[in-house]
Amino acid sequence: PILDMSYSRHFLDFQGSSIPSSMKKLVVTKLSQNFREAVTLRQDSPVPLPGDGDLLVRNRFVGINASDINYSAGRYDASVKPPFDIGFEGVGDVVALGLSASADYTVGQAVAYVKAGSFAEYTVVPAKQAVPLPSVKPEFLTLMVSGATAYISLRELGELSEGKKVLVTAAAGGTGQFAVQLAKKAKCHVIGTCSSDEKGGFLKSIGCDRTINYKTENVESVLRKDYPEGVDVVYESVGGKMFDLALNSLAIQGRLIVIGFIAGYQNSTGLSPIKAELLPAKLLQKSASIRGFFLNHYLSEYKMALKHLLKMYERGDLVCEVDFGDMSPEGRFTGLESVFRAVDYMYMGKNIGKIVVELPHSVNSKL
Repeated sequence: PILDMSYSRHFLDFQGSSIPSSMKKLVVTKLSQNFREAVTLRQDSPVPLPGDGDLLVRNRFVGINASDINYSAGRYDASVKPPFDIGFEGVGDVVALGLSASADYTVGQAVAYVKAGSFAEYTVVPAKQAVPLPSVKPEFLTLMVSGATAYISLRELGELSEGKKVLVTAAAGGTGQFAVQLAKKAKCHVIGTCSSDEKGGFLKSIGCDRTINYKTENVESVLRKDYPEGVDVVYESVGGKMFDLALNSLAIQGRLIVIGFIAGYQNSTGLSPIKAELLPAKLLQKSASIRGFFLNHYLSEYKMALKHLLKMYERGDLVCEVDFGDMSPEGRFTGLESVFRAVDYMYMGKNIGKIVVELPHSVNSKL
């Protein structure tokens, strides 16, 4: 199609960002729960072209999620065969866009998005799925999946109210940090499990009432001694033994919200064993409930949640902790090749807050 060049500034950035014809991106080339085996860094993939209602986003920051491994193992959609793109979320600049999309967006605008294929230098994002931002900041990325997961799950399933006791497992992680803060804002008493004193210090700084370092304390003993009547809500993302422990610690009419089971993601089946045969009796004895939460099933609530979270952050009411891996053995996560290290870092349980990878961009950019 012949393009009317009088509209060219809407479609492409001729202001010096030099959109190349090829780019780097990560592609799943083999289904495996071993991320390094499953994923290949392609050096010369064509930069995609935005359609009429699309934005071309030059990614500046991309988020690492525990479920990246589930995606590379093919657990979310068995019908999808390799090769396919990976990465769930990104923040960057609009560098090109379609004519319809130009009604709401302009070249140079900062946006965030949740869409498969963010582990790439450039991603095409439907304008309807993009979230306009005041600037390109990694803190905004923490809210897209992690913050929204905590906000919607606790709001829809947690039934939080003043004085309730809330246990958050993996509390210093990407979603855990938000579960702690949101439960505190609901005037709950919050207990957080973590794996180091440094993480415990971070949790106290964001309002956690009781931290339990499971490397130095027995979680079960602490809960039995300090909370003999149990906890009202558990925000659970670990699975395996931690799931059993959380289930046993529920109070009468307690609620266990499962948002993940990271302990099992690197197994070929994706599951760590739990004592499921006792489940019916335990739930009955306490009139307790277990609810699963998967963000994709709550997309009708997503924009409302994100709007609220962005306002809270901008008011200074929400800490959005970002971990760039500065303390990791090989240093800061910079460039797509460091995504592999970032995933390993997450599964070693080293991160405090949300793991983010920075993608450096051309120095001749004027954006």
